[in-house]
Amino acid sequence: MENRECPFCSLPQSKILRESETCMVIHDGYPVTHLHTLIITKRHAETYYDLNAEERRDVEVHLKNEREIILAADPLVTGFNIGINCGEDAGQTVMHCHIHLIPRRKEDMDNPEGGVRGVIPSKQKYN
Repeated sequence: MENRECPFCSLPQSKILRESETCMVIHDGYPVTHLHTLIITKRHAETYYDLNAEERRDVEVHLKNEREIILAADPLVTGFNIGINCGEDAGQTVMHCHIHLIPRRKEDMDNPEGGVRGVIPSKQKYN
């Protein structure tokens, strides 16, 4: 099912880096770090919780494959954040399921401790 108002349902083929039966991969238009990648379902599903088993399996395959591609492209990458925003209150701005794969490099920020806990800045550090 396609949603004509959804930017991910009408991506130009030139933006798609790789694809499978159910997913496609692009570089994030507003990258957190260099090589920040999105894995997007082809079917218009609003959140990760709306994916079927095949889509979830393909997402997992793409996460592994894209990690290897990024590591081969940039030897300075030493870690990754994987993020999925589900719902407006969780920060989702495009209501079409997409998974962020964000490469991290040593010292790309002062203190990365707490990682994804930083979505609520006052909770990032362990007190």
